[in-house]
Amino acid sequence: MTENEISKIIFSSALKVHKALGPGLLEKAYEECLFYELRKSGLFVEKQKPLPLIYEEVNLEVGYRVDILVENKVVIEVKAVEALNDVHLAQILTYLKLSDCKLGLLINFNVTLIKNGIRRVVNNL
Repeated sequence: MTENEISKIIFSSALKVHKALGPGLLEKAYEECLFYELRKSGLFVEKQKPLPLIYEEVNLEVGYRVDILVENKVVIEVKAVEALNDVHLAQILTYLKLSDCKLGLLINFNVTLIKNGIRRVVNNL
């Protein structure tokens, strides 16, 4: 399955979660519900996946964790903030580089329409 095919499933799952819950909850609630929906779709999904940082052949466990990793191809960073900003973009770009994934989705559930809260981020795609 390609990154684009996976992202369509992620979008529809995020839409379902947002329709059910609406904006205003904590990130963890959206993350858990999105994880549940993605698992129901039959995708291989990991939650809070640790990402090591390799520096000069030394593996450093510095606490980086991807909110949700789908099929070892797509990184999802879940937010529930007033607005996405440059720090959020930098965070998902870092996760894409460390995980060697090509596509990331930054999903802010604190919006009226979920389509306005999803940002696709690519890493050498």
